[in-house]
Amino acid sequence: QVQLVESGGGLVQAGGSLRLSCAASGHTFSTTVIGWFRQAPGKEREFLAAITWSSGSTNYGDSVKGRFTTSVDNAKNTVYLQMDSLKPEDTAVYYCVARQGYYTKNSRLYPYWGQGTQVTVSS
Repeated sequence: QVQLVESGGGLVQAGGSLRLSCAASGHTFSTTVIGWFRQAPGKEREFLAAITWSSGSTNYGDSVKGRFTTSVDNAKNTVYLQMDSLKPEDTAVYYCVARQGYYTKNSRLYPYWGQGTQVTVSS
């Protein structure tokens, strides 16, 4: 099993920044990709970014490209999501996820999920 714990959410004004962390533990060797999704009330889950543990290669969703950056610290088994130029429409619960294999934008293909962290952006 793999355990994922997010932290770093909170309330920020529009235009501000937040950095989310995702600490992985357990059988992390069984995963190759860490992804980030979010879900706002009444909306579908949205893919934000993904990064591979080994190479650090990244992929981003169109709505956050150029504003969000994901990175990995292998020594700490932790992945980060730096969020800049935040907008009120970024308000959602943010999740980190993990899977074995290539990255995908399909949330159903990630078997491991964190508990989520709330991000609220005020206008």
